[in-house]
Amino acid sequence: MQLTLVTWSLSVGGVQRVISRMANHWAERGWRVTVLTFDNEPPFFNLHPAVQHRPLGLTMSRASVRGMATLLLILRRSIKESAPRALISFMYEINVMVLLATRGLRLPVIVSERAPPAHHAIGWAWSVLRRWTYRWATRLVVQHADVLEYFPAPVRTKGRIVPNPVTAPSVARAAPRGRRAHTVVAMGRLSAEKGFDTLLRAFSDVAPENPEWSLVIWGDGHLRGELERLRDELGLGGRAFLPGRTREPFARMRQAELFVLSSRWDNFPNVLCEALASGLPVVSTDCPGMAGRIVRDGVDGILVPPGDPQALAAAMQRLMQDAPGRRRLASRAPEVVERFSLEKVMGAWEAVLHEAMRA
Repeated sequence: MQLTLVTWSLSVGGVQRVISRMANHWAERGWRVTVLTFDNEPPFFNLHPAVQHRPLGLTMSRASVRGMATLLLILRRSIKESAPRALISFMYEINVMVLLATRGLRLPVIVSERAPPAHHAIGWAWSVLRRWTYRWATRLVVQHADVLEYFPAPVRTKGRIVPNPVTAPSVARAAPRGRRAHTVVAMGRLSAEKGFDTLLRAFSDVAPENPEWSLVIWGDGHLRGELERLRDELGLGGRAFLPGRTREPFARMRQAELFVLSSRWDNFPNVLCEALASGLPVVSTDCPGMAGRIVRDGVDGILVPPGDPQALAAAMQRLMQDAPGRRRLASRAPEVVERFSLEKVMGAWEAVLHEAMRA
C-alpha cells in the first residue's frame, strides 16, 4: 500500500502526534508512507525509519491570490511524485489546497477535520472554500458526530467518525510511580481555548487549604506571558509552574497525583487520554468536543462545566482531599487504552481507506 499524508507541520502538537503515530503504524506494517508538510520544521515526534518526510517549505504568504497557483502546482507535483494509491489530508487550510491541487488526478482523497467548526473561526473566505471544495473529497473523517452537523448534506453523506488512537508505554500503566508530592498536572498549547487562566484561578481558590499541593502546566504558546502575570497576581509564585514543552508526557504525568483539563472547547483532547492511560484520576470540563465522551463521570474522573473556575475548584478540592477517591478513579482510568486502542482506531481508518479506493 502506498499512502501519502499531507499536513501543515510535524512539529509539536496533538494533531502532529496523532499523524506521527498513524504514519509509524502503517510503516511498521510494511506500507510505503510519505508525509508531506508545508513547513520546513523537523518532526518533533520520532518517525519510523521507513516513513518518508518531505518538507515543502510553503508558507501561508504563498497562499495569497497572487501566489496560490504556484503553491498548488508545487503541491500537485509533490503529490504525484509520491505516487500514492490514496491520500489523507489534515486541517482545513491544507484540506482545501489538497482538494484544489488534486483535481483531475483520479486519486482517492480523504480530508480530516480536526477542530469543531462551530467553535473555531476561520474567516469567511476559508469557510466558503471549505464548503465548496469538501464536496470533491472522497471521504471526510471527523472525530465525533457533532462536527458533521456543520456541513451540508452532500458532505455529511461522505462523513465517517474515527476517534484518535490512545497508546501508552507499558511503563505508564504498570510501573510504580515516582510521584512528586501532591502535584496537579495540566498540558497543552498556551492558548485561549485551553482555559489555563480558569485553571490558575481555580487553583488559587484551593491552594490556601492545600499547602502541600502544587500545579504544573506543561506547554508553550502565545499566552505564556499573560498566564505568568496572572499566576503572580494570584500569589501563586512557588506553587504554580509553567516549565514549557515536554517530549515525555507520560513521565511527567507519572510524577503527578491529579490531571486537570480546563478547556473551553477541545475537539479530541489527546492529553486527556494520555493522563487516563497513565492511571491518573482526572477533572475535566465537559466542553464542546470529545472530553465528555472520554471521561466517564464518577468512574475515572469528574466532569464540570467549562469556563467555571468555582466548579473546577470544587472538583479539584474534592479529589485533593480524598486519597481513596483518587485511587478509585485511577484504578479504572487505564481502560481508555482499550476503548480507543491503536488497533481499533487504525482498523477504522483502514476501513475508510478501502471504502474510498473502491469508490
